Amino acid sequence: MHTSAAQPPAQHTTDVLLIGGGIMSATLAALVSELEPTWSIRVLERLERSAQESSNPWNNAGTGHAALCELNYTPQSADGRVDVSKAITVNEQFAVTRQFWSFLVEAGRIPNPDAFIHATPHMSFVWGADNVAYLRERHALLAAHPLFEGMEYSEDPAQIAQWAPLLMAGRAGDEPVAATFSGEGTDVDFGALTKLMLDSVAERGATIEYDADVKLVHRTMDGVWHVMGKQGGERFHHRARFVFVGAGGQALTLLQKSRIPEIKGFGGFPVSGEFLRTTSPEVAERHHAKVYGKAAVGAPPMSVPHLDSRVVDGKPSIMFGPYAGFSPRFLKHGSLLDLFKSLRPHNIVPMIRAGLANIPLTVYLISQLLASPKKKFAELRAFYADADPKDWEKITAGQRVQVIRPNGVLQFGTEVITHKDGTIAGLLGASPGASTAAPIMLEILERCFPERWEDWQPRLQEMVPSHGTKLSDDPEFAREVRDRTAKTLGLDVHGVA
Repeated sequence: MHTSAAQPPAQHTTDVLLIGGGIMSATLAALVSELEPTWSIRVLERLERSAQESSNPWNNAGTGHAALCELNYTPQSADGRVDVSKAITVNEQFAVTRQFWSFLVEAGRIPNPDAFIHATPHMSFVWGADNVAYLRERHALLAAHPLFEGMEYSEDPAQIAQWAPLLMAGRAGDEPVAATFSGEGTDVDFGALTKLMLDSVAERGATIEYDADVKLVHRTMDGVWHVMGKQGGERFHHRARFVFVGAGGQALTLLQKSRIPEIKGFGGFPVSGEFLRTTSPEVAERHHAKVYGKAAVGAPPMSVPHLDSRVVDGKPSIMFGPYAGFSPRFLKHGSLLDLFKSLRPHNIVPMIRAGLANIPLTVYLISQLLASPKKKFAELRAFYADADPKDWEKITAGQRVQVIRPNGVLQFGTEVITHKDGTIAGLLGASPGASTAAPIMLEILERCFPERWEDWQPRLQEMVPSHGTKLSDDPEFAREVRDRTAKTLGLDVHGVA
């Protein structure tokens, strides 16, 4: 199935061709359609609908990652010092994304922000004297920063219970606890947002095709990229001046097939995940927050435990997790051979080095795989002591492929790959991913279209008022941007108590 205008002639060359129908491709398509409305855009998605892999609302936590609650963005060194630099960077990035979403709403591209975003407090919650001391220091550093003003802190069980009743329900009260609270947080349905953006660019002339499984990307001597694959059992062959590979875990192998030198040495390590979910109204109505704790020793940053309020298709629920697992698939709907097909002579040594350097991670993954359902449920009860197993079900989250760099470093985050001539780009990696889609796609546009970048500045300033500046350098402007986007997106800027 596909949604488009009439099929172009076989020799038609698309200006911008995007592989993958997730939030990244949707964001780039939306940006290009605003900056260059006359350019032809084509999106190819291998599944029958958009956002069915990592962007699907049940395949991610739905957190608008602004570093308000995520403790992995504020690591503590051996000497006890807390580093908040990463948190500030992530907050700045999400502010860019939020401004772009607000522009799309104001411009009428997205008719109803309530379809994809809701105000949801973000909290950090810890227990034990050492963890309380860490959270106290983290709060002191962040609360003094203009991007995090208004963040509250408490070690009072009664106050924490007021913020999030489930956290204190059934807790013995014999150990110190602490929490931070920020009413600026959001819950985002990235699947709904992806569909809204793709529908908008399709209305403006873009071609969106589904069931289009790309098998090969290569360039001919004339500098044009050829993208080939199968759709509905039939072969397709598209020509494009610029290609973006936003195919999630499949991006690695497609970039390898493109034979651009910039992908040499890169590998990928797939990590799967599971969540526990409840849709019980009695439980869901008692918890309205995204609550993040501390990751277990040896756990990857993406495995930070969290108890999340979710709103999907208008229905409230709570998710807890993630529980890490392993599958050689690079996509949830992928092949068991994905990992092996990604092996190349140039990336085998980096992958071996990454494995040897991350033995604690391997031990953690094995322990997660061997953990019994009872043990996994006990982790939920560390957050919500009164949790009843009959209210919860297990769901499988999306696949994440962590980046292994040519130097053998396992990277937790995203990696932008662009060819030196700017005609092809791709995105590897995972979290914070979707929340930083706009700044990542802007980086790709700057790197790949340097000859157009200066001319785009006035329009970019309209879409992202803080473009080219740091909000942390101008507290008054930061408040103005926060208040304006909150109003446009239907969020309560003063928080939800």
